[in-house]
This record gives sequence, structure tokens and C-alpha cells, in this order.
Amino acid sequence: MGYVKDEEKDKLDPDKMLAEIKRGNDAANRERKRNGNAPLEIVGWELPPKYDETTHNLEWAIRGTSEGRPILNYNTRLLGRKGVMEVVLVVDPDKLDSTLPTFRGLLANYSFQTGQTYAEYRKGDKVAKFGLAALVVGATAVGAAKLGLFTWLVVLLKKGFKLVVVAVVAVIAAIKKFFAKIFGGRREAHLVDS
Repeated sequence: MGYVKDEEKDKLDPDKMLAEIKRGNDAANRERKRNGNAPLEIVGWELPPKYDETTHNLEWAIRGTSEGRPILNYNTRLLGRKGVMEVVLVVDPDKLDSTLPTFRGLLANYSFQTGQTYAEYRKGDKVAKFGLAALVVGATAVGAAKLGLFTWLVVLLKKGFKLVVVAVVAVIAAIKKFFAKIFGGRREAHLVDS
């Protein structure tokens, strides 16, 4: 997707973004209904979007309910020179405080390779056609419309699971290792396990 400029870091409007997310969720609920799935209600922010200028991470958490069950989706986007790494923690809201240290510890073990960090942007690199707000609204809208945001978690919670951690980071690292073996060490992925 390219380098996502953080120019709007001080202009993020949580109320406007939440309204857009709810509009997108309304459309997703119509699709869920057609597929025989329970609707999802977006309750609001557990943590409004915030950008860390030091780590170049964008974080936010959305609280929702489905069939009377509370659901929390904690999102982190790690910005790099050529794109964004997505990491999502889907957790029972009551477990968030006890789970966040482990979640953040997992994130601390991953980084972009030298030359691929956000701070190493070079003039001429591809630049994304959107900013930070679109990462929040777009990610949630796409997830709600195409992935049935939270729906699979509700199914797991009904079966007795209390916590589900979706660590895209680990999957990316595994894929990188797989391709490194196939292509004799050729480095296409930009993440390494530190």
C-alpha cells in the first residue's frame, strides 16, 4: 500500500470516525442477516484512535455486542516504510486489562527489517493514497462488510472460549520463513522476529 503519511496525527476526529464505522456496520448487518448471522451493534470506543509518534503505531479499540454478548476488538497498525502491519486482539472486555501486557509484549518482539522502518522513508518511495483516519475507518468497514466483524468470535465465545488472540504478526513471520526456504533466502517480507 505504500508509506502512510502521519500528517493528520493531531487531527483525528474520533466522533466522525465512529459515525462512519457505524454506517458501515449497518450495511454489514444487512449482509449478516442475509447470511443468517446475528447482527453486531457497535457500542463505541473502548480506546479512541491514538497515534504514537515514537513507535509509529496507531491503536484503537471498539466495543460491540452481538446477541447480548459484549465483544472487544483492539487494533494496532504498525507503520513501515512500504506499508502497514495489522495486528488485532479480540478479547472478552473483562479480560482486556490482564491481556494487554502480553499482547504488547508480543508486538515488542517484532520489527521491520533495517531499511524498512517508518523512519527510513526515502523520497521516491510509494506513498499511500490515504492517511491514518482511513486506516481506522477503512479497516473496520472492510472487516464489518466482508469478514463479518466479530461474528466468528461470537461463535467461539458461545463454545466456551474466553480469549482469542489474532496475531497477524506471527503468521507473517511464518510465511516469511516459508518463502525464505523456497527461494533460497531471498528476502521479500519486511518483518523479522527480533
